[in-house]
Amino acid sequence: MCKLAKMRLKLISCQVFCREAEAVIARACNWVDVEFLPKGLHELPCAQMCDRLQAVLDGVDPGRFDAVAFAYGFCSHGLAGLRARTLPLVVPRAHDCITLLLGSHGRYMKEFDENPGTYYRSCGWLENAVNPDDINALSFARRNNLHASFEGLAARYGEEDARYLMGAMGGASEHYSRLAFIETGVEPDDRFERESRQDAERRGWAFQKIRGDLTLLQRLVDGDWNEEFLIVKPGFQLEPTYDDALVQSIKTPEVLDRGAERVVGSDPSCSS
Repeated sequence: MCKLAKMRLKLISCQVFCREAEAVIARACNWVDVEFLPKGLHELPCAQMCDRLQAVLDGVDPGRFDAVAFAYGFCSHGLAGLRARTLPLVVPRAHDCITLLLGSHGRYMKEFDENPGTYYRSCGWLENAVNPDDINALSFARRNNLHASFEGLAARYGEEDARYLMGAMGGASEHYSRLAFIETGVEPDDRFERESRQDAERRGWAFQKIRGDLTLLQRLVDGDWNEEFLIVKPGFQLEPTYDDALVQSIKTPEVLDRGAERVVGSDPSCSS
């Protein structure tokens, strides 16, 4: 039996967690309304990703909900500058989606320390690989021709520069030697594991299936917000810390400019 206080929670989630989010919502202590956003938002410049998330956040009806939770990691600063205006905002202290799929920041760090050079995949990552056209058009890769052929780059930049660009674009994969498929228990069958294994074989990488953990996502929807979460009060915004805390909340510029009183509480970090 759930012992936590019930609340009405709006969950804004990356599409990567579609199956996992539905699973934890089914067991949630709270009433949860979820909205999934395209995985491709991560491919936009950080400011544009934040603007899209802010628009969705601002569209949440404050009369219907007690708080807004984000099933997102900090994701290359795509949440930097996100502002809580009328409702508290809750985010996991997570580098990216891998933390949420592994269940804790501690396990994330242990996995990365013990297995450097690993490329991670999950059911949701593969299932939602196709992005909407409007996001594709704005993505960093598309705007900078990172999907272009050698011939296309040579026509635009010349052969010498095209060779350099192709080398730079392919260089990222050189840092990997292992592909890990995170199995969280919500997969419909083994199709995504097989796809990941085959991709690892094509690339000449080792393959491993590792156990996922939905603890962090469950705590997010249950309102069990321990030290692995940041609660941002209205009048504050998310900013990176560049340390183990990962994120903090600070007064929004408007509040600072007005010299206004804090809307609630006295601790600008607002973590519980």
